[in-house]
Amino acid sequence: MRPRRVLVTGVARPLGAQVAMAFAADPTIEAVVGVDTAAPDVDLGRTRFVRADIRHPLIAKVISTAEVDTVLHLNVIATPLGAGGRAAMKEINVIGTMQLLAACQKARSVSRLVVKSTTSIYGSSPRDPALFTEDTEPRSLPTGGYAKDAVEVEGYVRGFSRRRPDIAVTVLRFTNILGPQVDSPLARYLDLPVVPTVLGFDPRIQLLHSDDALAVLLRATRGDHAGTFNVAGDGVLLLSQAIRRAGRPFLPVPFPAIGALGGVARRLRLVDFSAEQLDLLAHGRAVDTARLKTVFGYRPRYSTVETFDNFVRYRDLRFTIDHELVSRIEHGVLGSLDRRRLVGSR
Repeated sequence: MRPRRVLVTGVARPLGAQVAMAFAADPTIEAVVGVDTAAPDVDLGRTRFVRADIRHPLIAKVISTAEVDTVLHLNVIATPLGAGGRAAMKEINVIGTMQLLAACQKARSVSRLVVKSTTSIYGSSPRDPALFTEDTEPRSLPTGGYAKDAVEVEGYVRGFSRRRPDIAVTVLRFTNILGPQVDSPLARYLDLPVVPTVLGFDPRIQLLHSDDALAVLLRATRGDHAGTFNVAGDGVLLLSQAIRRAGRPFLPVPFPAIGALGGVARRLRLVDFSAEQLDLLAHGRAVDTARLKTVFGYRPRYSTVETFDNFVRYRDLRFTIDHELVSRIEHGVLGSLDRRRLVGSR
């Protein structure tokens, strides 16, 4: 059943605003309600903005009054600084989700729920598999931060599904999203003039273009797309490759010191990296997206490499190292080595 009356949480953030605007531009949608504690800084079209905190039971009245049939829960926050501290972030993520699910459980009009989750729930460790599938158990559960919140959120969502089996529930585990309007810890990290890395590690990273994230969220509300899906662009990128493609110099830091460096960066408000995000810089993470393509029916338009290259162009990064020059030097060195090997084999 196609959505008619939609509620979107987290519309003060870029992705939530984009989703609300897309629904508002669709003439088949009768009503769009956008919820957040702060007013969005863009025009959401005919979306009716409601300043409300999903931690408050008032959200149940909003859903029942608007006779909402489709709920998109995008208000799961990844950065403590953006939420007003770790305690506030956890309340918004976990308590807010509990209140929203309670409201949906009571509302007989709700027939579909889409929840934005994260691949961070798999954690990052040296014992990880090459690719995590949706059914793979993490080698070690996250112990704090955004990833732990996401684990709890998904647990409450599974309980909700058991109580209301008549509601189609879709959980989308997004990898790191990059795009023109995205302001994330990873984006800020790669924006630094000198990028710190963990000495002796070169992790794999996966990326998702914000256009693909939007397309997946919209598709999840149409047709039969219940279930849990990893969402990421094709391929992986080594962190060293990403730094080089951005023309940035890097600074290897011993692993024991990377946490202290992250704390300094947070205090200076340069990068809001949590402990599990710092683990990602050491061990990386990659997920399998076969279910997204075969069951969900969506193939991301941008690969990980294309997403990153677009990010570099969007941010108009002032290269501290010329990208083309680095590429020419690499090819020259490789060519020289090949010629020496040929001469030596004669």
